[in-house]
Amino acid sequence: MATERISPEPPAAPAPPAADRSARVAVTVFPLLVLAAGAVGLAAPAHFTGWASSVPYLLGVVMFSMGLTLTPRDFHAVAERPWAVALGLVAHYVIMPGLGWLIATALGLSPQLAAGVILVGCAPSGTASNVVTYLARGDVALSVSVATVSTLVAPLVTPPLALLLAGQYLDVDAGAMFTDILKTVLVPVVGGAIVRTVAGRYVDRVLRALPWLSALTIAVLVLIVVSGSAARIKDAAALVFLAVVLHNGLGLALGYASGRAARLDRPASRAMAFEVGMQNSGLAASLATAHFSPAAALPAAIFSVWHNVSGAAVAAWMSRRGR
Repeated sequence: MATERISPEPPAAPAPPAADRSARVAVTVFPLLVLAAGAVGLAAPAHFTGWASSVPYLLGVVMFSMGLTLTPRDFHAVAERPWAVALGLVAHYVIMPGLGWLIATALGLSPQLAAGVILVGCAPSGTASNVVTYLARGDVALSVSVATVSTLVAPLVTPPLALLLAGQYLDVDAGAMFTDILKTVLVPVVGGAIVRTVAGRYVDRVLRALPWLSALTIAVLVLIVVSGSAARIKDAAALVFLAVVLHNGLGLALGYASGRAARLDRPASRAMAFEVGMQNSGLAASLATAHFSPAAALPAAIFSVWHNVSGAAVAAWMSRRGR
């Protein structure tokens, strides 16, 4: 079975230029927006340090927005290509947690920062991975399927992985982490999917606004996280940035390599690259803040900015090669 070539779905009709421009604007503006939010949090941390308690609710807004975009067709796509989706799921939850542990160990990070880097690796796929896959002329259907499944299984996978890999640095309450992911990820996503099913025609009217709502919410999350660890950033920012760049870059490369090794075609392998290398850093920041400390959330805050910048750049390069 492992040697079979996965047959791609029939190619979708080319997206209209307006949709392409909208996607490019979103993927360009989003990292700038997050970067600006981080700068504000760093410059005036005292104004936002009391906002930490709102982090789980803000993440719930992002996850509910994701749920609103899901349709029965997305779940049908998973059933049509179980091998490819399973490969993406395994690659995601093996490569990124393993890289997080290796990088934290190799760089000799402090326990708080090491746990934060590992927690980023244990998170599900990033919410922007589907847009970046589209811009890279990748297999968007596979990207959506892997992102959806990795998010739905996160309550069962992320806590034990964090306990196994980050537990050597800090105490990890896997049970409490499971409950938090259930409340802030699974329940909002399922709730959004139910609302889309019941009131689809009303949801369709606001679909174009959902990416911007998510972008603004994630920017506020980064603002809160950065303001909570502003003092630490000046001492550790360079080292954490190096860890984030290595984590994301190796994840993108190994994700693509895993697809090619499994004999997926190039569009599907591009989807694998982004589904492995781009993380739900908002969830990682929320969990780090709740279970460790604001300092442990610093890697997730930097990852939130960097993986969108690198994802957009790699997508542009892949798109040119695809032509």
